[in-house]
Amino acid sequence: MAWIYLFVAGLLEVGWAVGLKYTHGFTRLVPSVLTLAAMSGSVGLLGLALRNLPLGTAYAIWTGIGTVGTAIFGMLVLGEPAGAMRLGCIALIVAGILGLKLLSPG
Repeated sequence: MAWIYLFVAGLLEVGWAVGLKYTHGFTRLVPSVLTLAAMSGSVGLLGLALRNLPLGTAYAIWTGIGTVGTAIFGMLVLGEPAGAMRLGCIALIVAGILGLKLLSPG
C-alpha cells in the first residue's frame, strides 16, 4: 500500500502545483480551496507512505512524479516548449524514479 499512497501523493502534487497557477495568488476561492485540499492530501499520503518507505527514496519519487506530471501538463495544456532536450531531461527524471523504485525495499 505504501507505493500506492506514494503514487497518489505524487499525482496530488501535480494537482496542487498546477492549481497554484489558477489561484492567481490565492485570490480566487474555488481554485484556492482545491489547491489547498490537494496539498493536504498529497502531504498526508506522503506521510502514510513514509511509514514503510525510506525517506530519501519516497521524497525523491514524490517530487519526481510532481515534476514530471507538472512539466507534461505545461507542455500539453499550457503550450510550454516540448523540445528534444526538455523531453530527454524529463525521461532522465522518469528513469531515476523507476531506478529508485526498483532498488527500494517494500
